Amino acid sequence: MAHILNKLTGVKLEDVKKQLEADAPSHAEQVMYLEHIWTNADNPDEIFFLFRVDDLNRCKQLVKNVYAEARKENPETKPEKIFLYGE
Repeated sequence: MAHILNKLTGVKLEDVKKQLEADAPSHAEQVMYLEHIWTNADNPDEIFFLFRVDDLNRCKQLVKNVYAEARKENPETKPEKIFLYGE
């Protein structure tokens, strides 16, 4: 099973939740399913969320394209992604 662990800094949990809810249908089309969302207990400005994905390579390409576009609009956009394989 594959996952994508995401880290955003300088955002509010409520805003991230709203955006993830709005994006859920398009994520499902890409076979990405939100499993968890957390706030860093030591740094509330850091939000982590985890997607389960069926096709990691497809999702990597999608993420690359989405964030390339986001950086055009806001060069400060620097979400961190970790792509994980597991059993």
